[in-house]
Amino acid sequence: MCLILLAWRAHPEFPCVLAANRDEFHDRETATADWWSGEAGILAGRDLHAGGTWLGVTRRGQFAALTNFRDGGPRRATAPSRGTLVSELLESGRSVPESLEYLRSAGPRYNPFNILFSDGRRLGIYESVLGEGRELGPGVFGLSNHLLDTPWPKVQNAKTALTAALADPRDTDAILHLLRDDQPASDGDLPRTGATLEWERLLSSAFVRAPDYGTRCSTLFRVDERGAAVFYEWSWERRGEGSGTRCFEFAIEDSGALSA
Repeated sequence: MCLILLAWRAHPEFPCVLAANRDEFHDRETATADWWSGEAGILAGRDLHAGGTWLGVTRRGQFAALTNFRDGGPRRATAPSRGTLVSELLESGRSVPESLEYLRSAGPRYNPFNILFSDGRRLGIYESVLGEGRELGPGVFGLSNHLLDTPWPKVQNAKTALTAALADPRDTDAILHLLRDDQPASDGDLPRTGATLEWERLLSSAFVRAPDYGTRCSTLFRVDERGAAVFYEWSWERRGEGSGTRCFEFAIEDSGALSA
């Protein structure tokens, strides 16, 4: 996952509006979003290579979404898949404080990552390069492959577009439009993360198009004040054209979760 946007308790009728793009190699085998077996009630896509996921939600109102941290440093080939952290948090049923404590202990075993997550009532962020996490209050947040709200052009532009889209959170097309923005940043505004200039350009847009790597899917998870949830997943082929849409509507089982 390379771009996560979240409006958390920033709208009186929609306490949660989560939008995200997953960027990955096109050859990495993936299952589209569906309900997983098990008691946790997880709705997510699945990385069939390592078994985890990049973003998931539950019927209890929990969610978790993960990005890798990009700094050009070496990666440990023997480290476990970071995607298993998302399913671990969702399956555990831990509160945000308990999850932060768990991540402080487990985080060093993994290559660098960020994870934005909620237990349905509270919101947390853990950034492994800092070895620390915290609870977050209401607001509009953006996360890419650096720390939360790092002012990369793709993050700033997408946060501005999401804030504008909150004028009518039911307008799914407006949110999909911001996720499909493939305009690269100018060279003077590019991040410097250890990638080549060509790759910095390719990765600087919200929607990434490259021959072997790019945006594989876009997700919208929206919950209203009554606990009615909708989850959209749009899948994209190598050229960036649509290859399928999944839509799930369900009621949050915990009546107190995600209430405004």
